[in-house]
Order: sequence, then C-alpha cells, then structure tokens
Amino acid sequence: MGVAVSDWHLASTVARLGQLGVVSGTALDVVHARRLADGDQGGHLRRAYAHFPVPAMTDSVLSRWFRPAARPADVRYRNVPMFTAEPSPALQALTIVANFAEVWLAKEGHDGQIGINYLEKVQLPTPYAVYGAMLAGVDAVLMGAGIPAGIPALLTALAEGEPIVFRHTVSGTAADDDFSVHFDPAAVAGSPAPRLTRPPFLAIVSSNTLALFLAKDPATRPDGFVVEGACAGGHNAPPRGSRQLDELGQPMYGPRDQVDLSRVAATGLPFWLAGGYADPDQLVAALAAGAAGVQVGTAFALCAESAIAPELKRSIVAAARAGNATVFTDPDASPSGYPFKVVRLPGTLADPSVSATRERVCDLGFLREAFKQGDGTIGFRCPSEPVDSFVRKGGAIEDTVGRMCLCNGLLATIGLGQVRVGGVEPALVTAGDDLERVVQVLAGDSGSWTADDVVHHVLAGSATNVTIVGCCCSSVRT
Repeated sequence: MGVAVSDWHLASTVARLGQLGVVSGTALDVVHARRLADGDQGGHLRRAYAHFPVPAMTDSVLSRWFRPAARPADVRYRNVPMFTAEPSPALQALTIVANFAEVWLAKEGHDGQIGINYLEKVQLPTPYAVYGAMLAGVDAVLMGAGIPAGIPALLTALAEGEPIVFRHTVSGTAADDDFSVHFDPAAVAGSPAPRLTRPPFLAIVSSNTLALFLAKDPATRPDGFVVEGACAGGHNAPPRGSRQLDELGQPMYGPRDQVDLSRVAATGLPFWLAGGYADPDQLVAALAAGAAGVQVGTAFALCAESAIAPELKRSIVAAARAGNATVFTDPDASPSGYPFKVVRLPGTLADPSVSATRERVCDLGFLREAFKQGDGTIGFRCPSEPVDSFVRKGGAIEDTVGRMCLCNGLLATIGLGQVRVGGVEPALVTAGDDLERVVQVLAGDSGSWTADDVVHHVLAGSATNVTIVGCCCSSVRT
C-alpha cells in the first residue's frame, strides 16, 4: 500500500476482526516526524511513546520533531536526514521509536495479531526499524521487493539482544567486499539487552524458485511465504526473460511467470496468495491450492480506515464506478527498477502533465542506490533525482527516463506531501488490477466501505479456519 496507507488504525481494525493486520514499516521515521510537526492530532503518537522502554529516546524525538501548534499548510516540513550505513543517534532514535509506536498503537486494546511489512530494497533502516517493532511485540515481519535472505538471522539476533552486522547491497563491489550496518541493541535498551520474542518471518515472493532457494538453508529459511501475482498493487516482480511491453507499454507476463504452488507447498511452509484475492471464489481457489489464506490489499487501501487522503479515495471510487479507473503497470516509474502499478488519476504524479512539470528533487532517499565511489567510499544516487546529479555520480542517463519520485508521491497520498515553491507535492496512488471489480462489489450506494465489509465479503460462505493478511506488499522473482 505504499507508505502508511495501512497504518496502525487500519491494522488494528483488521486484527480485531480476527485477521492479521499489517502496518507498513516503510519510511515510518518521516511519517512520524511529519505527524508530530502537524501537532500529533489526537495525541496518539505521544500516548504510544509514553510506553517506550527508554524515555530518554522518546524525549529526544519529541523535542526535535513535535510542534504543539500544528504546522501551517503552506510551511515546509523539516527534512528528516537520509539514511547512511552510519546514521546519527537522532535518526536511529526516531526510526526505532516510530516503529515501536506504530506497532504498539496497532496492538492496543485487543489480543489480535499485528504484523509489519518492509521493503528489502530499503535496507539501511532495517535493523533499527525491526528492533523498534520487536520492542512493541510485533507478531510477524513480512518483506518483499528483493531477496530477504538476511532477515531470519537478523530477527534471531535481535531477539537474543546480540550486536548486529547487517550486510547491505553496494553497486560496483566485489562479492567479498563487506558493507554492513552495525547496530548493538544494548546501546538502546541497556546492557545486557533484553531478550525479545522472535516474530515469524513471511517472505514475499513471486516464484517457486525463490521460495525453494530461501527454504533450503536454515539460515535463510522463513516461517512462511506470501506468493504474490503480477496483478497485485505496488511493486511487481519483472517478467522473466528480455523486456517486452504490450501495446499500452506495460510489461508482458507469460507462462514462465506462473508460480508452481505445488513446489512452494513442498517446502513444508505455510503460504498465502496475493493479487486479486478479494473475493470469496478466489479464497476458495487459494485454499484448494493448499494456501493457508490470502492477502488483500486494494480493498483495504480504499476502505474507510485506510490513511489515503479522503478526497483521493472519493476520486478513485468515482472513476472506478464510471469505468474510468485505469491501473497501469509502469515499467519505468520506480527508481528500484521493478514495475510499479499506478492509478492514472488526473492531478496526481501518474498524470503525464503533472509528472512532466514536477521539478526533480531527492530529499527522502529511501530508494537510492548505494554505490562504491572511486575512492572506495559509499555514495548514493537515485534515477529519480535531478538528471545532472545522477549522471555526475556515474548513473546512466537512460535510467532516468520515465522515473517518478515514489518517496514524495506516496507520502502525499496520505496527506503528508512536502510543500514546494509551486505547491504541495502531487500524490501517487497504487492499486491492483482488480480495482474496478473491488469498487463495484464493495462501494454500494454510499460509495464507501469499511474493513469489516472487506473481511465479511472475502469470508462469505467460508467455514474454514483461514487468515486474511490485511496489507499490500511487494514481491520479487528470481
């Protein structure tokens, strides 16, 4: 669901309905910094921060970011520093506390299950983010958009309070080069660091090959899989083979991209199916294929409890009801290089007239690529940043064509867009290919629906013990 669409409020609602509610862990440091700058409406973040086990850290976060008098709409948000392999103590604190609070709020007042979803492509914040979530007792960690081979060991080490050496990808390096994030939980929670419950890990995949690869080694073996098809929203795995586009300019998927679920089942691990599974018939088909349940994204993304700005929800629903909602699998939009689904809504970044006039800027940097510079140090570049800057850092100019700033666009989708000289950053909305069908089934006369409506619709007629995973994730094929 991008950034914070599935926030603590939606995840809590889904969990109270007996399903796995999943909060988005991407960019929570910036989400919380901006919510604090807007006065922490309702006092929810401060209520959660009061339960963080190291009060000095929450005090530092609040003193730096909280503004009791909410920020005027025409005033810029203060920038959160971009991550490096050695983030400042202040950025570490913000990331740990934000992830703790998001999970704590989602779990507050009920005994349902709460998970958190991260992107493997966003590596540098991961140890700090996961530790914060674990301090709050997160019940599951999900990750896609890469090959999350290091996450099982990370979870085990964090649970045992051990110092972390978490390898991250650096372009232009040899296999034996060691570029890692170093993090010691004892520096946060005191020495010795407390033992924590290790949450199960669900790897999000789009091929049986990757599932088998991860499952064969105890060091990389997850506790289950979310198997995501190409019709799901957000990032999609690229098709196998050479790049081929259809008449609309979308990647073409074929038989080689179909997942052999019998081979996934042969790993002995439970799996959930994602991408177009928001209907009872799809649930029945998933169970018949051996799945433990399904993951639902688009239907939850547009429900009343999601964090998408209300005016955007209304526009999307209206377009879908009129048969004018176009979901385009853009092969170039994402700096990650993965296909990314966008809703072509007028006035958003997916509107060519808007994207063509937006000034390129990279001030969030979550999808930047780390690369080895000539002097051996690490630099960072993003194909969505100003073209001259990207090329000066050794990037290929052709890689900048068609790129969008997902970081700024997705924050704008939840009403946290940065203020620029020409106005507020345009939003960017993602959804699955089943957008129109979801709206036609759930919108009714009112044009809106709740998370409760989604769960009851998907489970209609099912007497089987299944789990709906309430989030939208990203997958990778290998």
